Amino acid sequence: MSTVIEQAVQARLISSAPQLENVPATLGYDRTDPFAVRMVFPPPATLEGVEVVWTFSRELLARGLEEPSGVGDVQLRPYGYGRTVLEFHATEGVAMVHIRTSELRRFLRETQELVPPGDEHQYLDMDQDLAQLLNS
Repeated sequence: MSTVIEQAVQARLISSAPQLENVPATLGYDRTDPFAVRMVFPPPATLEGVEVVWTFSRELLARGLEEPSGVGDVQLRPYGYGRTVLEFHATEGVAMVHIRTSELRRFLRETQELVPPGDEHQYLDMDQDLAQLLNS
């Protein structure tokens, strides 16, 4: 069984312009980092023209599908019927995207099948993490 899950999603960038712009993004999960999910935006979708990766907790994703969640750089909240808003806060500004809630739920369900909630600690390699910490 693979230890990594990736899912392409269409994010709709919210801006001051009247049109919503579709941008490709990829959700990722690696059971060697069982508490985290990643959202990757490719270079054409970013202001800097480089790939941008946002990492946030799987628990935040789960809560954000049901109610406004997050107080830091990443915030999520349900939006209308069938959409979830993700806000990414950086020094350059705030990016807000809409994603179909069904896509996020499917991704979350796949991660939970790979690593059930509450069992994340079983997938951590504490010895390797400690060795890396001591070597740096």
